[in-house]
Amino acid sequence: MRVGNIGYIMQMDKTLVSIIEDHDVIRTHVTKYLNMQSDFETHIIASSVEGFFETYKKNKDDKSHVLLLDIGLPGKSGLEAIPDLLEVMPDLEIIMLTTYEEETKILKALCTGASAYLSKKSSLEEIANTVRIVKDGGSYMSPSIAREIVDHLVGGKKSKATILTSRQREILEMLVDGKSYKEISSSLFISLETVRTHIKKMYKVLHVNNKAQAISKYLKGEIK
Repeated sequence: MRVGNIGYIMQMDKTLVSIIEDHDVIRTHVTKYLNMQSDFETHIIASSVEGFFETYKKNKDDKSHVLLLDIGLPGKSGLEAIPDLLEVMPDLEIIMLTTYEEETKILKALCTGASAYLSKKSSLEEIANTVRIVKDGGSYMSPSIAREIVDHLVGGKKSKATILTSRQREILEMLVDGKSYKEISSSLFISLETVRTHIKKMYKVLHVNNKAQAISKYLKGEIK
């Protein structure tokens, strides 16, 4: 284990969670809480994107599963780093953990590959649960952030989404609201496989590959 602003721990049977956060207190508290969870192990802990890559390059075969990423960082920002991170780790799930709640930053993060967007006001329990959600293939946003997106989505833009079925729109709204596939399955009383089928069909209709791209099309008014 490396001490200082960069730490490195590995255990293959657990979800490996890395953190890039320049605030010492937040970084320390989140790291400590995640290490208390039986299903997590902190992996690379850094105060900057550059610090993260410095540690990563020492063992490129050892990749994180989930990354908690701040936006306002010294050096390269979290938003700027997303494409670079996904280029070297395509399977990495990125959770934005930040004080920024502006719509433009939220959309940019989602559209460039982030799986979730959390406010730093979130509890440690919510952060841990979000890691579990994205590790299982879901997406999540803090309620205050999600509501802003949902209101925009189902407001003036909703009538343009006529190419989607009512069930597809319902599922998309639940995804934006932070629901995992399992939660959607339970809420709608349909099987998990049926949820996946609806989502695959929805993406095909919208000509997108993921939830972030689908949301982007809604908000840009591109869905007629």
